[in-house]
Amino acid sequence: METQSSPQRREPWNKGKLVGQKAPFKPKKIWAIRVRLQMEERTRELALLNLGIHSKLRTCDLTSMRVGGVCQGDRVAARACVLQRKTQRSVQFEITAPTREADHSAYGTHSMRRTRASLIYRRTRNLRAAQLLLGHSKIDSTVRYLGIDVDDALELAEQSEVYTAVGPAGVTRR
Repeated sequence: METQSSPQRREPWNKGKLVGQKAPFKPKKIWAIRVRLQMEERTRELALLNLGIHSKLRTCDLTSMRVGGVCQGDRVAARACVLQRKTQRSVQFEITAPTREADHSAYGTHSMRRTRASLIYRRTRNLRAAQLLLGHSKIDSTVRYLGIDVDDALELAEQSEVYTAVGPAGVTRR
């Protein structure tokens, strides 16, 4: 006697997911995102949000932009031109004043190099590790490069308390 196996029903990949064209942001939502980014001092993301909204570029075109494409010297240009990846057409757009101000001189040519070493230092407080990663010969160079100041030193001192204990016969041990 043969048994017929019924084919297993596979669930569609898009079941329960929102597919297709997504709704645009509402102005209230844009301002909420902007405020949050400003409070968290995330100027890069704020500049990208503003630029994305005002330029109307696709994400692939927006993320492939170079600083030199929107800056003239140390100033952000009022207009920029991008060759779109999908259409191979050039599109010109305005960079609004709020967008120009969001990222004005916040980053420089060494920002990417400095970022990883700075994050490692902030997480571990290991200045020697940061020095080795950056290839600096002098620790002073690393201190200047990472922007470590007196406030950082005092914060470390507060976190690193030395406890003294009184042992037998009143002898102080460290």
